[in-house]
Amino acid sequence: MAMPRPTVAQFAYGSCTVVLSTVVMLALSQTASGGWIAVIAVAALALGLLVAMTVPSSRSRTVAVHRPSALPAEQPVPVSTGTARSGADAVRQRAA
Repeated sequence: MAMPRPTVAQFAYGSCTVVLSTVVMLALSQTASGGWIAVIAVAALALGLLVAMTVPSSRSRTVAVHRPSALPAEQPVPVSTGTARSGADAVRQRAA
């Protein structure tokens, strides 16, 4: 099963999170030890991965499918074959 490719938004949010969280954690901890710097870098990478995975991915558009309704079609109204009426008479009869 193929994994979906990350979107541009996921790359951007993940990368920004890694860089900014690394800088902030290093500034707040004021560490100079190589071990703690590695721990901070791994934590920043994990945080960036978490942020990138929670960004909603774009989904393909769904196309609406026209399905015939289960209700019977409206039956046409029969036209009387009597005398021809004017348009105004037909409108009056429909309004009544």
